[in-house]
Amino acid sequence: MKKLTVALAVGVAAWGLSLLYFDAVQSRLLGIIAFLVVLWSNEGLPLGVVSMMPLLFFPMLGILPFDAVAPSYAKPIIFLFLGGFLLAIGMQKTALHIILAHKILGLFPKTVHGIILALSITSALLSGVLNNTTTTLLLVPIALFLSDQKALQMRFVLAVAFGASIGGISTPIGTAPNLIFLQFLQEHALESVAFFEWIFKVAPLAASMLLVLSWLLALGMDKSPLQTPLYIKTPLTLPQRKMASILALLVVVLFVNSPIRPYYNGLGLNEMMLLLGAGLLLFMPKIAILTWEDTREVPYAIIFLFGASFAIAAAFSSTHLGAALAQPMQLLGDWPWWLLLMAVAFFIGFATEITSNTALVSIALPIVYALSVEAHLDATTLLMVAAIASSYAFMLPIATPPNAIAMSTGVVTVRDMVRYGFILHLFAVVMIGTLGAFFW
Repeated sequence: MKKLTVALAVGVAAWGLSLLYFDAVQSRLLGIIAFLVVLWSNEGLPLGVVSMMPLLFFPMLGILPFDAVAPSYAKPIIFLFLGGFLLAIGMQKTALHIILAHKILGLFPKTVHGIILALSITSALLSGVLNNTTTTLLLVPIALFLSDQKALQMRFVLAVAFGASIGGISTPIGTAPNLIFLQFLQEHALESVAFFEWIFKVAPLAASMLLVLSWLLALGMDKSPLQTPLYIKTPLTLPQRKMASILALLVVVLFVNSPIRPYYNGLGLNEMMLLLGAGLLLFMPKIAILTWEDTREVPYAIIFLFGASFAIAAAFSSTHLGAALAQPMQLLGDWPWWLLLMAVAFFIGFATEITSNTALVSIALPIVYALSVEAHLDATTLLMVAAIASSYAFMLPIATPPNAIAMSTGVVTVRDMVRYGFILHLFAVVMIGTLGAFFW
């Protein structure tokens, strides 16, 4: 009850202060958003319950009618996420992810640096398909098993947690802000980013971040080989071969379907349909990797969180709050393009250290878009910088679930996380701004 009271007090305070600068409807919207963000952060109510509150409060407070809020919970992009998560459940059920992890770990030298690099790359690759929380939970026990020394365990666990956050941006389905960004592009008739086009654009960022992460965590450590079991050689079971074949087929189809502008326009197939179709294929006779009971593992609370994010974005648009917040920021439009992108990456990145990246990106994208319109800037690049920066929170345990999981092991302290996370965060800001200005 105390957490709910705190959220209510913050919401009322935000509403009262907003009345000094915004109209009545915009002030009510800001009050509700503050209320929701606090509840998402302090977990005063279950995530799914908080995420459905816009369905109730937006119509009650005259922000949006119910008929305008409800469609936000059934956006096409949600079904892309659903298909991706069915594939992730299939990987977990067949234990294919464990085989992949051991195979990747076996490719690297058995030194501290080699193991850190292997763990971070494995975590990043799995997070491109699996939820980054799930990836961290699956790999942290392996990281702890690799050494009895607490100093090494701390570095190995951080490699997994930070690698999961870094890898989450590597595919469109890797983390929630990516999907919210893509849906935002659709709703505003902006040119979308195809699956493999996305991977091509963010690969330099993810690769450079992983190299810097492994270098940072290995600083000052012994370079001699460790005696540790890094590779388990086991043949693939029949379910694992089926799962691997479906994933390989999906990758091929997505690759062929992705345009390479201006040389190739792709097949024109709907990627949301392809991901959902691949997920549903796991239920088919003769394949039978999943049963309907397995769908209990689908994170429906996250789906409702997506809905809340899209509803907030719609409310920003309908109340013109995004434009109102962007007006004082028009002066930024006179800044050099690369400096503006770094400023956006810096502010979004550090804001996500203390709040949900999904909630933050829902609030930030309408404001950033309004800024791009007012200042006549490239909206897609500016929005992509904001979306990706929102996923790169490395300094605090409350920033992301992977960070919280790392802290829960007892081998990582807040001081450790801040020490490595701050440097990694600054490097991320520079890389995101540079790539946004000259590559995206």
